[in-house]
Amino acid sequence: MAAQMSPSVEIRNALVRLRRSTGLPVAFGGLVEPGRRHMRISELDGTATTSLSALAVTSGYGLGGKAVALARPCAVADYSASRHISHEYDAAVAAEGLRSVLAVPVVVRRRVRGVLYGALRDARRLGDRTLDAAVAAARDVEQALVVTDEVRELLAAARPEPAPGPREAAGREQVREAHTALRALAPRITDEALRAELLAACGLLAAPAGRSGPSTEVGLTPREVDVLACVAAGATNAVAAERLGVRAETVKSYLRSAMRKLGSRTRGEAVVAARRAGWLP
Repeated sequence: MAAQMSPSVEIRNALVRLRRSTGLPVAFGGLVEPGRRHMRISELDGTATTSLSALAVTSGYGLGGKAVALARPCAVADYSASRHISHEYDAAVAAEGLRSVLAVPVVVRRRVRGVLYGALRDARRLGDRTLDAAVAAARDVEQALVVTDEVRELLAAARPEPAPGPREAAGREQVREAHTALRALAPRITDEALRAELLAACGLLAAPAGRSGPSTEVGLTPREVDVLACVAAGATNAVAAERLGVRAETVKSYLRSAMRKLGSRTRGEAVVAARRAGWLP
């Protein structure tokens, strides 16, 4: 099962944050298409027309293309009159009535993955505070894409090729490590659909052969499972707390509760019982 998010959701949410934090009346953006030299504007917020919708912006051309090529924010005080950009997209920009525009690239692992724009309908220089707020919105998208990339990589790693002997044991450990990492990532995902899909994938990794999910006889909470997954990976309470973003005392509380439900006296017994019940791989 592959966890898939819709990056357009992250772009859309970032545009709302960009407008709210900068006060700019118009925001739009999109992602660079894989394997191609252009990004396509897919999300609009505050626009009055559809002139920018689905517009393909090639790297190096226009303001957004310049931001893609340089991998840094760019801004102009008067788009149509600027001598610092090329003007292939003037008609679409003019149809929306935009003058002052900024473009901020979304950069993940040194690769531009998208662009966020903010704009005014009058000509004026955009200040540093406005640009900083737009950059912060782009960083939010970058973090979301990093998490998604990690999820995909971990899910791929959790599918070892069947192999006899010692390699089977190594494969099981790989699945367990991936399960622990995915459980720790889940709370950081703001997209509810993606988070639910990710947790469902964790359930598939944990389910014993022939069983579709954990035993209904033991009802563990998601956080109790998260803590047990960390314990199973050898983490101390302090390390588990750091991974899960909670206090060490909170980890202890979840662990005690899980041990009580599983009828276990030690951490090790709790892990074994959780695996038998299908909560852990």
